Amino acid sequence: SKRECIALCSGQKRQITTLINHKDKPKRSDKTLQAIQRVGQAVNLAVGRFVTVGEAIANENHELKEEMSVACIEARRAGETIAQLTDVASLDHPESDSHITIFTDKTGVVKAARLLLSSVTKVLVLADRIVIKQIITSRNKVLATMEQLEKVSSFQEFVQIFSQFGNEMVEFAHLTGDRQNDLKDEKKKARMAASRAVLEKCTMMLLTASKTCLRHPDCESARINKDGVFHRMRLALEQVIEIVTDSRPNGENEMAPISIYSGIKEFKNKVEGLRENLYFLSKENLSTMLEVILEHTEDFTDSAYTSHEHREHILELSKQAKMELEQLVSVWMQAQNQKTKDLMEDLEVAILKTCQCMNELKREVHSAATSLAADLLKYHTDHMVLKALKITGVEGNLEAVAEYTCKLSEQKEQLVEMCRLLRHVSGTEPLEITCIHAEDTFQVTGPQIISAAETLALHPSSKIAKENLEVFCEAWESQLSDMSLLLREINDVFEGRRGKNAKHNANLKALKPVKLDTEEQAKIAKLGLELHLLTSDVDSETEKWEDQENEIVQHGQGMSSMAYSMYLFTRGEGLLKTTQDLFHQAEVMYF
Repeated sequence: SKRECIALCSGQKRQITTLINHKDKPKRSDKTLQAIQRVGQAVNLAVGRFVTVGEAIANENHELKEEMSVACIEARRAGETIAQLTDVASLDHPESDSHITIFTDKTGVVKAARLLLSSVTKVLVLADRIVIKQIITSRNKVLATMEQLEKVSSFQEFVQIFSQFGNEMVEFAHLTGDRQNDLKDEKKKARMAASRAVLEKCTMMLLTASKTCLRHPDCESARINKDGVFHRMRLALEQVIEIVTDSRPNGENEMAPISIYSGIKEFKNKVEGLRENLYFLSKENLSTMLEVILEHTEDFTDSAYTSHEHREHILELSKQAKMELEQLVSVWMQAQNQKTKDLMEDLEVAILKTCQCMNELKREVHSAATSLAADLLKYHTDHMVLKALKITGVEGNLEAVAEYTCKLSEQKEQLVEMCRLLRHVSGTEPLEITCIHAEDTFQVTGPQIISAAETLALHPSSKIAKENLEVFCEAWESQLSDMSLLLREINDVFEGRRGKNAKHNANLKALKPVKLDTEEQAKIAKLGLELHLLTSDVDSETEKWEDQENEIVQHGQGMSSMAYSMYLFTRGEGLLKTTQDLFHQAEVMYF
């Protein structure tokens, strides 16, 4: 695999560096000679293993076989050359004319090392191209199966195609998970995590939304609900490919909005840079930078959810920042013309006062965003609106559902605004991306809950419509729970309790203590999807029985419910919290 190639490559690099950096005239003790020979042999062995992996990759990918084979041959030749040049341990006179060694031909080692590193780089680049191609091919398979799922008209056909879709999603998750782990750019890693989280959650949504549409084919709200899931999955799949191929559609450049935090950080760096160089930027540059920061503070001052006190403080500090910059520019311009001791002292004072004002502004917007978030999360922790939608939906009370959907829309607007403000104060790029992901989730999931609730209200006895609403409500509750963790991490970064490169998983779910390798996770994910699909089949069949009090029907529904609880456990969700709970549920189900 590519990962094996990278691991072998890093070992080779250290050993080659050791050889090239040896002293021209070291002490020629037996110990030194043996050490040099061991390093040379180790490089050659590592190259051999590396080439074996490269050749295996070439054999599996015929379109790149020729290029890969050439690079592997070059690498093997370079490794053998290094081994020959370092074969000095058995020689009494390493400088002997009869045998060229590292002592008589150091440039030979340098050339061989360069050839080795060049060929190794080629192999890694080709391996990377293959990985990218695998991900694109996997994405294309998923898209093709999604198109089939959209067009199915019978539940039996849907079950068959969804089973295939589940396998393809597991493969895609496996490939993109490996790719995410390999990414060095924390920003890309966070974007990849966010996209993969969307795909994971949407897989379950696609199942229940599609079933609801099949059960109620003439229901407009059910169709809208399903279309929303398919659309979101396609966007997430597209974003994964953008990250993997490092490209944007239609050649667009990624223009992420600048946060207040990053703007203040850059502004302060420029201001403090005046201590070293009075001429490296213009006063217009600094003025423009401050102007952009103050424009962003309007997100806070214009927000209906910012308290009066915070709004006033932000406006005061914005005004003060302009005044401090005016004073700084005045002293700075004088210092450029006449660099006296007094003027340099005045400049230092102006720099300190400007930076202090910006720090106070940063603290104020942080307080405004985090206090709003804490209040909203506390207020919405009881999920009263979601509970009311479920109850009124089952009652078939369209008027009450309409009333609560309005309340959910208001709640959505509050939470979206909260995410936007938190992004400004998140402190790191990965956390910024997590805030953007959360904003998108609330923005999309809100209307999906509404369409699912409307469908249930129109078909109040439909168990499938009820299950569908539950799935979307769970996604909303899960995102709210994630926001509490995100808020804590943003506060940790602000207080300096976390490193500047804090890594943040867009999923934000706490991992279970049991560690599973990728293959085991893939198996569980696949079995979980199949199990839930089977329980769905049971539900759809038992729902058709007229006698709902029938003992067989009740037993079938009970088993279906238990199976679903066990499936949720494999995802780290639901009522089963420990393996003991799982075993107990299995006993109830099978004995």
